[in-house]
Amino acid sequence: MALFIWRACSCQHSLHSFLKAGRLLQSGVSTKSFHSNGRRRLHAASAAVGIRVRPLYLLLGSGGGYAGYKQYEGYKDRQLQKLGLEVPPRVAYTWEVAIYKSVPTRLLSRAWGRLNQVELPTWLRKPVYSLYIWTFGVNMKEAAVEDLHHYRNLSEFFRRKLKPQARPVCDSHSVISPSDGKILHFGRVKNCEVEQVKGVTYSLESFLGPQTWTENLPISKSKISMASFQDQLVTKEGNELYHCVIYLAPGDYHCFHSPTDWNVYHRRHFPGSLMSVNPGVARWIKELFCYNERVVLTGGWKHGFFSLTAVGATNVGSIRIYFDRDLQTNSPRYSKGSHNDMSYVTNNNQDGIVMRKGEQLGEFNLGSTIVLIFEAPKDFTFNLKAGQKIHFGEAMGSL
Repeated sequence: MALFIWRACSCQHSLHSFLKAGRLLQSGVSTKSFHSNGRRRLHAASAAVGIRVRPLYLLLGSGGGYAGYKQYEGYKDRQLQKLGLEVPPRVAYTWEVAIYKSVPTRLLSRAWGRLNQVELPTWLRKPVYSLYIWTFGVNMKEAAVEDLHHYRNLSEFFRRKLKPQARPVCDSHSVISPSDGKILHFGRVKNCEVEQVKGVTYSLESFLGPQTWTENLPISKSKISMASFQDQLVTKEGNELYHCVIYLAPGDYHCFHSPTDWNVYHRRHFPGSLMSVNPGVARWIKELFCYNERVVLTGGWKHGFFSLTAVGATNVGSIRIYFDRDLQTNSPRYSKGSHNDMSYVTNNNQDGIVMRKGEQLGEFNLGSTIVLIFEAPKDFTFNLKAGQKIHFGEAMGSL
């Protein structure tokens, strides 16, 4: 009996619910409003989820994904190179270069420079320098002072001097390597373009800047007005323009020397970015050396025009030229695209700065790049291979 009454009540409740729903439909509450209410709830839920998204996590996720993709591309290239296949360089897009240039590398480099000046406690020097030596493969047996406790700070350690016999200067060749490093590229300059690595070029004129210093070179004004920028640099009939790029790794000897006997007439300082100049980035960013801060020394040698350019890099904002105390690099403020000129030729000194082959010229605070651009006869030949390791004083080329 109780079961019968419960079923009857249940049926009555169901019938009541059904009739109530029918009355609602008749009163104008349609299925359309039901769906609209559902959509409102869905949008509200989506908004709540959107509010929970953290921009930092999104940035880190996208940045990590992009970095992983570039690493994968690099891995594929290395595998192809192991098979003996030539891999074309993957040049960065304009937006990639713009993002890289927006990183405050100049500020970071100044901070790093100040950190390098901090004197380390005596007990801490050996562990810190030993870690650096192990990481970058530094050969301390070549150092003039092997005792690690002698170097008060990182800056002194980076700028350590070598034993005199560690780098004998080659006398039988006309051009020697100005520094320790790795040969990125070398050869003749063609069509006013210079290769920073194979397949990736930069403009010769953008790199050296406007030619206002040729007054000290034996070039006729008519030739300057009619010839291309490259031809204007060639002072003697039948000569060619050559170049060589040397990359200094963090573990290399950081000083650079005169690569030949020559006279330095002019210095031009280009403030700029301080992007990395390691070979991977040099293959990636076209005209990298034109973006970065650099000091261009121009002059002449026995065969005509000669120049040496010290290119700055990340954590290498400080470029020092020993005979130029007025040079100040990596200043907090500068005008983009500007340059500062300094002439070493005066009424009392028509020879400029006389440099002898192997003589100390300047230094970096950390690894960077040296670019040589010079004039020589057509029979000049390089004794180099791209990618080879070279030391200061070793032969680069001769006639």
